[in-house]
Amino acid sequence: MCQLLGMNCNVPTDICFSFTGFCARGGQTDDHQDGWGIAFFEGAGCRLYIDEKSSVTSPVAELVKQYPIHSKHVIAHIRKATQGQIALENCHPFRRELWGRYWVFAHNGDLKDFDGPIEGLYKSVGNTDSERAFCIILETLRAAFPEGMPTTEQLYKALQAITAQIAAHGVFNYLLSDGVHLFAHCSTSLHFIVRQAPFAEAHLVDEDVTVNFQGLTTLQDRVAVIATLPLTDNEVWKAIAPNQLILFQDGQPSLL
Repeated sequence: MCQLLGMNCNVPTDICFSFTGFCARGGQTDDHQDGWGIAFFEGAGCRLYIDEKSSVTSPVAELVKQYPIHSKHVIAHIRKATQGQIALENCHPFRRELWGRYWVFAHNGDLKDFDGPIEGLYKSVGNTDSERAFCIILETLRAAFPEGMPTTEQLYKALQAITAQIAAHGVFNYLLSDGVHLFAHCSTSLHFIVRQAPFAEAHLVDEDVTVNFQGLTTLQDRVAVIATLPLTDNEVWKAIAPNQLILFQDGQPSLL
């Protein structure tokens, strides 16, 4: 299956360190070689980079690793195809508009018996179960709140309900963000860490790279990093419980 990476912060932050280790899993330290992608929110805008090449051979991935884009919400994905051919249209994250905002989604898992027609505005471009799930989520939210953006509590409860319905079809680990909220759902494997003062050194699992965050941050900074598997070997990561949906805002996890 695929792997996920997310970041949520209280101040715009670059993800170069985490992304470097994550990319290595796309063909160097693991076999997720069927494409990759990353999305950065910047205000109302969203930069999206995807490539059907593996993240260890993609020139675009190399550019991103060396390009310190600062963002409060980031979602990345490396693909090991289970449904859909290796093609650009099947690379995550997927992006759509709802209520005048960009929404970005990436999925790790495999959903079975999940190919009926979708009624409404949102249609899949590729042929993955993941993009289909994203379209169903957005269509369900649009129908539930036709007047526009609901409260955070209403949004969380609605997502819990539709997530449970989709997860009944199989493994459904995902990250979802609208540039204001970042939701992380664990079906089988998802972990997170919150970095805040006092900051310390971190060493990657997949590359011999160490960063001392103390020299790169202020006392007020708070950064949550979410990953399928921990990216560092000298920090304590917390496993998200199966069937749990966590909301990250300003680098803080919460269960509403």
